[in-house]
Amino acid sequence: MDLDIQCEEMSPSRWAELLTTMKSCKTIRLDDCNLSSSNCEDLSSIINTNPSLTELKLNNNELGDKGVEYLCKGLLTPSCSLQKLWLQNCNLTSDSCETLRSVLSAQPSLTELHVGDNRLGTNGVKVLCQGIMNPSCKLQKLQLEYCELTADIVEALNAALQSKPTLKELSLSNNTLGDTAIKQLCQGLMEASCNLELLHLENCGITSDSCMEISAVLRNKSSLMDLSVGDNKIGDSGLALLCQGMMHPSCKIQKLWLWDCDLTSASCKDLSTLISTKETLTEISLIDNNLRDSGMEMLCQALKDPRSKLQELWLRECGLTTACCKAVSSALSTNKHLKVLHIGENKLRDAGVELLCEGLMHPNCNIQSLWLGNCDLTARCCATLATAMVTKQCLTELDLSCNPLEDEGIRKILEALRKPSCNLQQLILYDILWSAEVDDELRAMEESKPELKIVS
Repeated sequence: MDLDIQCEEMSPSRWAELLTTMKSCKTIRLDDCNLSSSNCEDLSSIINTNPSLTELKLNNNELGDKGVEYLCKGLLTPSCSLQKLWLQNCNLTSDSCETLRSVLSAQPSLTELHVGDNRLGTNGVKVLCQGIMNPSCKLQKLQLEYCELTADIVEALNAALQSKPTLKELSLSNNTLGDTAIKQLCQGLMEASCNLELLHLENCGITSDSCMEISAVLRNKSSLMDLSVGDNKIGDSGLALLCQGMMHPSCKIQKLWLWDCDLTSASCKDLSTLISTKETLTEISLIDNNLRDSGMEMLCQALKDPRSKLQELWLRECGLTTACCKAVSSALSTNKHLKVLHIGENKLRDAGVELLCEGLMHPNCNIQSLWLGNCDLTARCCATLATAMVTKQCLTELDLSCNPLEDEGIRKILEALRKPSCNLQQLILYDILWSAEVDDELRAMEESKPELKIVS
């Protein structure tokens, strides 16, 4: 049994009602419920008396250090079986880290700890690392985003990484680390005892200066499968270094996020080689990079290579226009593996989307999710989109947000939704103006097709 409640103010009577339910829950999620430290006293008792509880999510509540102190009393009891604890944005400080260290040291069942968006600071996380190094700790995932960490944290993190081969996922995004700290971190990642599979370093002050060291990790650590260095100014030269590491036969990278990395079309030659030859690579995000049509055409050539196994490609806000859509269409008609294409916030226009739909409707194309928000589309392309919706039964998600489709365009989409062969499950229509009559038609459509969700 699971309890999943979000964004609900808790009256005393409602809270008392939920406490009864919690006694038999396996998962409890109470994000954004205006909880405080007093609620944590009750939750501590639930943790203590409900041995089936394995996951507790309390994100975005004002628990404070006192609330965590109450929770940890329950977590330290022998009957506790909690595996996953989420305390993101709960107004915690470094004072909570000593209490959490005790739990990490004494509770081997705890495998995930999410404490991002809290002002733990470098000194607080150093204390957490002491708990992680305890032989009893079996932590596998540690999330420390927005924790006000500095370069001084790396020595403690490296010690934890080297002593804890069970640790598989580490997120340090949105902390002021810088190249020197990243180079030092990479030394720890290269240790034989480190088995990290996921490393997120978004917005950490990385430049091309530390990409050689990251490349060496990619080349030597076959365990690393998920790397995110988005929102760092690595540039084309940094990307070239990363690609050298990823092209090594030992690298088994699957997911690569490079959003807003100051990349240009010059990077697309290296990226194309990576996409066409790295068969483990299934997802890449290039959002908010100035790739332009010339870069996109190179990527499309890579997608047509039989060795490419890419399943998800994110290209929002990449300076693309109608001019690249013929190449995209050709790639869609050739590549059988691509399932997700996010290409919104590019000036594709009606003519471009009509070209895309030609590839989309090809028998080889297996696209399930297509995002075309803010692409300067009008009602003129909606008949073609409607045909694709009806023809392509694998298509289950479509985003047309922020396009001036008006009543005429929305009605064409509705016609497609009424066809039995249309399998769309989610239609996203943010920031589009339509009449009250069309609004009624959209609501009626949702009622007639319970499997369809229209988001507007």
